[in-house]
Amino acid sequence: MYAHRISEQRYTDIWYEAGEELVVYVDLIFLTNLCIDGALIGLTAWMRKTKLVWWRWLLSSIVGALYVVMMFVPEFDFMFTFLIKFGLSLVMLFIAFGFKGLQVFMRNLGTFYVINFVAAGGILGIHYMLQSSGELFNGIWYTASGGMSFDLKIAFWFTFIVFFAVLFLFKAVQSSKRKSDRMTTYLGQVQVYIDDVTISCTGLVDTGNQLTDPLSRLPVMVMEVSLWQDMLPASWKGRLKEEAPDNLIMELDQEDFRWQGRLRLVPYRGINKGTAFMLAIKPDLVRVTLDQMSFETTKVLIGLDGGVLSSEGKYRAVIHPELVQDAASAQSTALSAGATEKPLNVV
Repeated sequence: MYAHRISEQRYTDIWYEAGEELVVYVDLIFLTNLCIDGALIGLTAWMRKTKLVWWRWLLSSIVGALYVVMMFVPEFDFMFTFLIKFGLSLVMLFIAFGFKGLQVFMRNLGTFYVINFVAAGGILGIHYMLQSSGELFNGIWYTASGGMSFDLKIAFWFTFIVFFAVLFLFKAVQSSKRKSDRMTTYLGQVQVYIDDVTISCTGLVDTGNQLTDPLSRLPVMVMEVSLWQDMLPASWKGRLKEEAPDNLIMELDQEDFRWQGRLRLVPYRGINKGTAFMLAIKPDLVRVTLDQMSFETTKVLIGLDGGVLSSEGKYRAVIHPELVQDAASAQSTALSAGATEKPLNVV
């Protein structure tokens, strides 16, 4: 779908322009456009979450690359019109994806053109960004009727390299958006009640979190200790992340802490870590709101984590799936292997 004129190349075809020879590599143009069309079709399939058959993918790319080669055959000048180009894109998509209904086909077509426009816009944007003001104005000329035109000259290898760089960046952005959208499905509002204190934050339902207290068999919901900083002993500030919680509890003999009877030590094992203890608090009530449904329970422990659960700050608690069993069972468990940045396993 892309045409390139290349000088300084092996003999294949010769154009004459203003008395000068312009040698063009038709085979190189074919191979590069084969890669470009293949990347466009592949990214379209990825965006549409469709699995490609390899021979359909290859055949569709070959058709698109052959069309560019036709520009060197004078007899095929009539093919370089809008209708022919649009028709060719329909043929390429039909070969690659087949026809599974008009709605599906139109969505494939729209996605294909969006990716093409993103790639073309990225190439032009980077091209003009790297130009100096002198180079930019040298490419502008005025017509006799008062109009203004632009003389666009972009190097072949620049186009080829930037094209794939733009597609890579586009895919990375889309992957990040997909991950964020999936995570949003598992986010809920958490409220913890102890005496007259209420702690609220956003929590992530982690279907892979099976952390429970081995003695009481109560599920453990992990929260960042910074949420509880004002309620904990002043001497604990900043120490829970570095020191063992049992050592901190030993210091309570000399301090007045009204929730001392609520403290628990829960054994756990993190990834690439040995067995350790997590400091936990027994609340009066925990309320979790997920998908406009509210879940309340008193049979839960609140584990205090000294670090940051989400580097992006999207959530500050990891909700045990038992607390929202109905909602968790209705959703996919695709995130169970790595939904949180600090997965926990029962010892």
